[in-house]
Amino acid sequence: MASAPDDPGIVTGRIDADGRLIAADAPLAALQVEAGSSLGARLALPQIAAVVRLARELGVSLSRPVTAAGASHDFDLWVRATIEGDEVALEIEGWRPRPPAAPRLDLMLAADDDATMARDPATGGWATDAELKLTALARDLAQRLKIDPADAMGQPLTRYLKLDEDDDGALPLLAGLASRAAFTGQQASPRNGDGVALLLSGDVLRDEAGKFAGFAGRALPPARTLSVVPSSEPEGVGFTAGLDRALRTPLDRIIAAADKIVERSDGPLRSDYASYATDIAAAGRHLMAVIRTMSESSATSGPVDLIAASSEAGSLVASSGAVKGVAVDLKASSQLIARGNKRDVIQIIVNILSNAVRHSPPGGSVTISIAEEGGRALLTVADRGPGIAADDQRRIFERYERLGNAEPGTGLGLSIAQNLARRMGGDILLDSAPGEGSRFTVALPLA
Repeated sequence: MASAPDDPGIVTGRIDADGRLIAADAPLAALQVEAGSSLGARLALPQIAAVVRLARELGVSLSRPVTAAGASHDFDLWVRATIEGDEVALEIEGWRPRPPAAPRLDLMLAADDDATMARDPATGGWATDAELKLTALARDLAQRLKIDPADAMGQPLTRYLKLDEDDDGALPLLAGLASRAAFTGQQASPRNGDGVALLLSGDVLRDEAGKFAGFAGRALPPARTLSVVPSSEPEGVGFTAGLDRALRTPLDRIIAAADKIVERSDGPLRSDYASYATDIAAAGRHLMAVIRTMSESSATSGPVDLIAASSEAGSLVASSGAVKGVAVDLKASSQLIARGNKRDVIQIIVNILSNAVRHSPPGGSVTISIAEEGGRALLTVADRGPGIAADDQRRIFERYERLGNAEPGTGLGLSIAQNLARRMGGDILLDSAPGEGSRFTVALPLA
């Protein structure tokens, strides 16, 4: 298709419940192959996949303009995604070719012969979309990670690479993601356990509107052996000054923009919109307080009313629960006071509640219960979601880990929650099994 860019008219395809392209007319099938995948595998065209995900999330049929990359041309397309049971039917038209956008990665699996590999300049090459999901992967890097490139398309980069802090405790990729800027020197190690360290660097990709669209980068062995400097803090607790600034700057802008909406400084506004903006500003200030607390060398410890903390946390996730029709039910027969930092406790509950709401079925419920046991205060958040397999439970608290592909997020929430709990002398326990929902229990010292 990319080598013969004549408009083929309306092109159809079909995506199954697992995101696989199970049927496609020739032009769409050709783009799938050029993206390093195949018919019957997961859809490897992130712009089209994004339309499919949004249609599923909203439960309606959608039409959107997108730009998809071929081997030698990009194509401006009009994509219609129609929900048909568990599947999504695609109708794609337009097919207007234009020169490929830079930077361009020549790293798709064109052929497996030695000559092609010898002239492939993209050693260690990779690319992701704005959610850090892989859209391209070089042959040599796929072999090092011991994965099939076609299967990796659409999967989070951190599913295969564990990001490690550098000697200064920084995570350049996260700082680059927060500031939408290029990065270098991100240490990483393959999750397949072969112990070979890699250094990641990435340049920013932008769509035709100039918006951030992901990274294109390299993952190569370092020129020297990387040293690890022991830290006096528990792993993952401390924030570096650079990371602190990277997170505070966009939050400041969000809060200022929300306040401007509330004040109606740009003119009349519907009251419900102003109410939404109030919620956004409140949530932003809450998160800012959490960042400030995590940046400090120690947090103030004192009595924390778990019922009051749960109520405040529930109000912060109420809007996302309302969208899915998920109710949050607090079950507590008597007051229970834990020892810790109030802001930290609320943030822990918010992170766990948000996770539970995201993974609950529409119309479901999430329950918060409070109890005392063995000299500890226990707060349990239980959902009726799909549950978590034993293998996934061992990594769910790691940074940037996200289970599944349809749910948005960065994979930081549960890691932050666990680190905050341990910082207060507590921990988070998980009880789950596939098909049985999940129970996250926050265990804190009694006041």
